[in-house]
Amino acid sequence: MISNTKEFIIQWLAKANEDLLVVSKLTEYEIIATSSVCFHCQQAVEKFLKAYLIANGIEIKKTHNLEFLLSECSDIDKDFLEIDPKELSDFGVDARYPGDMYIPDEIETLEYKKFAFEVKEIIEKKIYPIIK
Repeated sequence: MISNTKEFIIQWLAKANEDLLVVSKLTEYEIIATSSVCFHCQQAVEKFLKAYLIANGIEIKKTHNLEFLLSECSDIDKDFLEIDPKELSDFGVDARYPGDMYIPDEIETLEYKKFAFEVKEIIEKKIYPIIK
């Protein structure tokens, strides 16, 4: 793997982990900003999936659609067919603006947090052997 590509992948992983750090901080105590937590969960998952695609030589598209990214990943590894992001893609854009956006409750927010950390674990197990 070209070292520039490896460094780029590491940057994507770092940005994804930064989003998860925000999620962890926003959920340490009482969860007040549920849509913000879900936004950062979506962002982390998106970045992890894009890092995986880059590591596998796939040019990434400008999208926040997790279903699309998972489909791209499943073309490489069928394990990705088992990953269900539910409605998390909706938080990629809509959560940033007022309007008709659904506000998740604390239980749903914690489920998305758990999901984002599960995706992190899956991606890291699959990607680190590639970028060694």
